[in-house]
Amino acid sequence: MSGRKQFDVGAALDQAMRVFWQRGYADASLGALCSATGLGRGSLYGTFGGKDALFRQCLDRYESIYSEQYGQALAAHPGNPVRALEAFFDVILTRIADPSVPAGCLVAQSATQSATLEQENSAKVRDLLDTQRRRVRAALADSAADAQVLDELATFVVAVNQSLAVLSRAGTSDSELRAVARLACTTVADTLARATSGGAASD
Repeated sequence: MSGRKQFDVGAALDQAMRVFWQRGYADASLGALCSATGLGRGSLYGTFGGKDALFRQCLDRYESIYSEQYGQALAAHPGNPVRALEAFFDVILTRIADPSVPAGCLVAQSATQSATLEQENSAKVRDLLDTQRRRVRAALADSAADAQVLDELATFVVAVNQSLAVLSRAGTSDSELRAVARLACTTVADTLARATSGGAASD
């Protein structure tokens, strides 16, 4: 039919996402994007609106694939924040170990280049990190610890998550990454225990 797209837009978006994931925004050339998607420059712009718009759609695509998995893990153990974080890190490390996807994390890769991104895309990356932090913070909410402690722990967990992605790109083994995650969960557990016992002692 005249005017009908003769390719799978979703598949093209997935391939473009892999390019940004592997190379980062700065090194994801239009040539590489066209080669990966099988589209000419005119079709790429006509379908996705250019590199910046395509990158933003890839961030949305990445979020749609993984965000629900993270949210389910964090919500799977109500009343047990440490177990929720263990489940969260397990999902992350399983994705990192998956040979069918690029190493690391598209959000972590993009965060390192935030200063060079178009403003809307930089804000999108920040929003994805903030969303992750809010979900972690919600998983910690059942604790009796002070709100400031929980806020700081949520930021700590997100920082560890992003560090795991960076370390994986540098070739750190799965066993080493899982050791980092275990230590992070132990740190959270110890901090919550101290904060709770301290609050009880002061009553």
